[in-house]
Amino acid sequence: MASSCCGTKKQKLNNYTNTNGNVTTTMSGGSSSGYSGMHSNHHSHQHHRHQQHGDEQHRGGSSSAMGLTNGHHGQQLNGICRPICNGYGDQEQIAIPDMCFFCFEVLYCELNNIDGPAEPRFTNDPYPLFVTWKIGRDKRLRGCIGTFTAMHLHAGLREYAITSALKDSRFSPITRDEFPRLTVSVSILQGFEEARGYLDWTLGIHGIRIEFLNERGCKRTATYLPQVATEQGWTQTETIDSLLRKGGYRAAITPDMRKSIKLTRYRSQEIQMCYNEYREILERQAQYGKVQC
Repeated sequence: MASSCCGTKKQKLNNYTNTNGNVTTTMSGGSSSGYSGMHSNHHSHQHHRHQQHGDEQHRGGSSSAMGLTNGHHGQQLNGICRPICNGYGDQEQIAIPDMCFFCFEVLYCELNNIDGPAEPRFTNDPYPLFVTWKIGRDKRLRGCIGTFTAMHLHAGLREYAITSALKDSRFSPITRDEFPRLTVSVSILQGFEEARGYLDWTLGIHGIRIEFLNERGCKRTATYLPQVATEQGWTQTETIDSLLRKGGYRAAITPDMRKSIKLTRYRSQEIQMCYNEYREILERQAQYGKVQC
């Protein structure tokens, strides 16, 4: 089970087709913690091949409990993308570049039918999370799935790195040929709070998850990450209306309908890495003898 909440193009509110992206605020610095040297020895023989070639499923933009998708833009720090967060300027940074590196390793192993990488050294504490894959210079979305259920990060990132790349129902599975053009983003979700109403959240700070009854009386849910509304240029009400459409609500959206929504707000930390950055880390590890044999 998994869910999605991503896109890369501007969304129009006057129809039922929903895509969205994210713009991000950056923290004042970045960190990396000790995945180096922990991956298996397959790269010492095969990494040159890179240049040659409780969840919910959101189908058609709707969801029922867990799983996310989003677009990502970041800033680089010493060749590695800076951590990104929403309203967490003084909070411990959980999302770090090693998590993105690990996701690349996991997907490489899966695509090449070889044993997965060793356990990483970053924290294995449980958090809700999602993994997003994009492709090309324009960062076109290729897959994004995650969970609102707290998972231990080693297992969660291993699972969703593969699930988002190969099992996002909106896209065909990522192929080996696409691997050298990928960018991966990892988001860690925190600070879930039940809102007092559908406007009890802050644009650019909170992601939102709504629960509502559709026109047939069936319970539906949908989510947008914190950056979505800001990039789209939406007001809070426009964001809510778009999210209702994403969740499959097809009737007229009235003030009473909006007031009936149960809204949960949350924040996220995000980190991203492109393939070239991943390659640079592999080459540094090989140069300094950190690839295990």
